[in-house]
Amino acid sequence: QVQLVESGGGWVQAGGSLRLSCAASGRTFSSYVMGWFRQAPGKEREFVAAISWGGTGTKYADSVKGRFTISRDNAKNTVYLQMNSLKPEDTAVYYCAAALDREWAAVTTVPHYDYWGQGTQVTVSS
Repeated sequence: QVQLVESGGGWVQAGGSLRLSCAASGRTFSSYVMGWFRQAPGKEREFVAAISWGGTGTKYADSVKGRFTISRDNAKNTVYLQMNSLKPEDTAVYYCAAALDREWAAVTTVPHYDYWGQGTQVTVSS
């Protein structure tokens, strides 16, 4: 069982930056693939970024590539999402998620993940 708690969301003007954190409980954090997803009002939850259990592999949605960076600190049981050059279309609730299954081809899909945080709101104004 893993519990995930996101933090770091807030309001920012377009072009600004935010850093999201996701703290995980449990001793086996390093065993999980970690992902970030987001959901805007009236839209489906969509993939943002994922990182492999050791941190050497990353994957990004095309819409955030070059602007967002996912990282993890297994000693602190925490995964991060650094978001730069934010745009109004990045406005959403951001969720972190953990997956035991290490099938890398599936890390962009919601059903791949076993545990989810409660989400943190990110609002980008124009």
